[in-house]
Amino acid sequence: MADNMSKEDRSMNMAAIKSISKLENIVSRELWQRGIRFRRNTKDLYGKPDFSIKKYKVVIFIDSCFWHQCPLHGNMPKNNRDFWKRKLTRNVERDRDVTNVYKENGWHILRVWEHELKDDFDRTLESVIDFINKAKNSPG
Repeated sequence: MADNMSKEDRSMNMAAIKSISKLENIVSRELWQRGIRFRRNTKDLYGKPDFSIKKYKVVIFIDSCFWHQCPLHGNMPKNNRDFWKRKLTRNVERDRDVTNVYKENGWHILRVWEHELKDDFDRTLESVIDFINKAKNSPG
């Protein structure tokens, strides 16, 4: 199916999509208020993790259910299906590659689904904090 937008309109639309979600901002604010210090979207780390603490070799990714194809909520758009299938499949493959690189290099990696934060923010945030604290206390 043909795109209903002009090239310029589509470009403006895509440019408006932010790399940092509102949900990430909320998590960031909560972690900071609880005294956890980190970096966001660290460009020099592979995969540009949403949160990182290099000192403890911790990286955290908050994965959108759509863009990362959550098994519960990921859906495939009906229009331009071949394009979206390739794109979203590649995202999942890249996530797998990024996870493997960190694990192979002794990093602590956590992936959190967007729906986990939306369903029970407090419980999910506590599990993120527990993950960070365990990494801080682990040898190495």
